[in-house]
Amino acid sequence: MAVIKATSDDIKMLARLMRAEAEGEGDLGMLMVGNVGVNRVRSGCLDFKNIRSIPQMVYQSPGGFEATQKGYFYQSARDREIRLAKRMVNGERQHPASNALWFFKPAGGCPAEWYDQTNSGRYKAHCFFIPTRSDCPRVY
Repeated sequence: MAVIKATSDDIKMLARLMRAEAEGEGDLGMLMVGNVGVNRVRSGCLDFKNIRSIPQMVYQSPGGFEATQKGYFYQSARDREIRLAKRMVNGERQHPASNALWFFKPAGGCPAEWYDQTNSGRYKAHCFFIPTRSDCPRVY
């Protein structure tokens, strides 16, 4: 059962984002990017108070994704990424992105905090960061 509303075009858009941000990190890396995206739509908190759909989340500016801002979000969604995106829309979660609203790729190690958000872990090149439960209860 879907945890956010999404049309087939929305799912393809999420799949494109997942591919653009983490294709080099395999299925699990792409699932984690999708997890963060779905969390942003669900959360209704912090930088994402007015984000209610996948397109709003994907194109949010400022605070959005590097892939859409730097122009490598042009690739079409393949069946593989569409299947992964559907899993995320249906509520699957992957640690350390389970409750994360942010991720980034540092040059070195993951900082313990990033913009006052706690590091929940790292997967390959990306570090994931979570809000407090009291700030964003809907992502928990």
